[in-house]
Amino acid sequence: MEQFAHISVQETQQKLITENVKVVDIRDEASFQNGHIVDSIHLTNGTLNSFIAAVDFDTPVVVVCYHGHSSQQAAQFLIHQGFETVYSMDGGFEAWRKDMPFETAKDE
Repeated sequence: MEQFAHISVQETQQKLITENVKVVDIRDEASFQNGHIVDSIHLTNGTLNSFIAAVDFDTPVVVVCYHGHSSQQAAQFLIHQGFETVYSMDGGFEAWRKDMPFETAKDE
């Protein structure tokens, strides 16, 4: 069975620059509004079906949560849905926000 892979904040940043990756953020609505990776998709139970329908299964997906724990379960779930390359970002958004740019809902 396929498995997701772990990815660092720095590797995620590099993939955003060099590859066509989709970043999905599974945190709650308020946390997402207060700050998220630029161009990330807020993935919730309500948006899951449209995400699966809109994104090709061969597009790499990076799953982001708070600290890198919940994203592992979500990454495995996306593998089960048919996505070929799925990453769980170690450290989650809390690690990202220390060194990397992010946007808030007010920026959009």
